[in-house]
Amino acid sequence: MSTLLMRLAGPMQSWGTTSRFDERDTQLEPSKSGVFGLVCAALGRDRHEPVNDLAALKMGVRVEREGVPMRDYQTATGVVSAAGEVNLKRTVVSPRFFLSDAVFLVGLEGTRAMLEKIHLALQTPVWPLALGRKSFAPSLPVYLPDGLVDLALEDALRSWPCLVPWVAGKTTQTRLIVEDLHEGVVRMDQPIALFAERRFGPRFVKTLPFIFPAGGVHVSDPTAA
Repeated sequence: MSTLLMRLAGPMQSWGTTSRFDERDTQLEPSKSGVFGLVCAALGRDRHEPVNDLAALKMGVRVEREGVPMRDYQTATGVVSAAGEVNLKRTVVSPRFFLSDAVFLVGLEGTRAMLEKIHLALQTPVWPLALGRKSFAPSLPVYLPDGLVDLALEDALRSWPCLVPWVAGKTTQTRLIVEDLHEGVVRMDQPIALFAERRFGPRFVKTLPFIFPAGGVHVSDPTAA
């Protein structure tokens, strides 16, 4: 198996998995459905096209910098009521939660042929890439030039250079969130149908500790594209 690594960094990110009605939530790290939405944009894959091949990939995340949870104040009109009616004169407040200033290293494990296709698409995406919402653009390239490695998912996440600097001489503790087939915390973000149908199933994830040793890992070039 091979692993494709990508950098998700931006002033605002949102990775909702339980959003209903007027409120839009976000997880503290990227969701599988959100990451695959970004991949589909890179590939130029329409929301009505199958995503079975992508859904078979295993995903993991290394938190490089925790985002600060924030809430955006928005209003919306024409919202469908519980009775199924649309009232264009009715205005509602729609809380939109997001992460500020977060950085993540995301890995996808699968066959090399599939990952090579995604890697090339991330370098020259068909459509603009976004971090969970269309208005949340990456501040640095998602594409990592040497991001396709012949390592298992967890090994790749543990061995890749840090994406952000830290205080010299200090150890920095963070965490890995790695998909597991049999046990862990349930996340309802596994694609099980066309994205246009907005149907997602459960998957298990495990949170594992990870420490950047003092001076033991060099910082990856943030300007590399």
